[in-house]
Amino acid sequence: MRKIFWIIWKDLAIELRSREVTGAMVLFALMVLVIFAFSFLRPGEKLPPEMIPGVIWVTVAFAGMLGLNHAFLPEKQNDTLTGLILAPVSKSAIYLGKVGTHFLFLLLVEIIALPLFFIFFNIQMQGSVLYLVPVLFFGTAGFSGLGVFLSALSVHTKSNELLLPVILFPLLIPLLLGGVKATGIVFNASWADPVWVGAYWSWLRLMAVFDIIFFTLSLVLIDYVLEV
Repeated sequence: MRKIFWIIWKDLAIELRSREVTGAMVLFALMVLVIFAFSFLRPGEKLPPEMIPGVIWVTVAFAGMLGLNHAFLPEKQNDTLTGLILAPVSKSAIYLGKVGTHFLFLLLVEIIALPLFFIFFNIQMQGSVLYLVPVLFFGTAGFSGLGVFLSALSVHTKSNELLLPVILFPLLIPLLLGGVKATGIVFNASWADPVWVGAYWSWLRLMAVFDIIFFTLSLVLIDYVLEV
């Protein structure tokens, strides 16, 4: 566990000096929100309720994709990736450390972007915002877990920045579907109706199962993926 935290701390220290990844992710998320706001809204109008989940998850997915392209970039640019792999640290610890770093980066983007989302689109929720927290948690964790694994898989390829989204987004369909459906219920459904409450928990379970399956597969296969 300590080695995982050291890897996270290393990446955070590098990011604090450069601010390249988080700065780009936040600016990209804000740009997406501004484009949606100018494209779909006239002054004084509200965003149609059925579009709310799509705007949120498109913003999260593409900002997260930008961060994944840099998951192993510091080591690759400085020719230290081989040294990291050969270090007396399990490859699972390297993987979990990178997942933790990307999770924190994407969480920062969400913390900054969501309040602006409410302001730009004049959003009012039917349920409590607390119901959105587990949806974003499972969505962010699953995105980071699968994304970092595939980033490690493609890091040695010449066109890894092009290959990664082609592989990642089809595999993310169940997670994004669950996130969109659960988010739609949080914003639009009546929480006095047990049918909607049951549907919310069903979609949340789908996201949790997705996370468990892909985290397990990633931990099993990461030793082979990170072979030098």
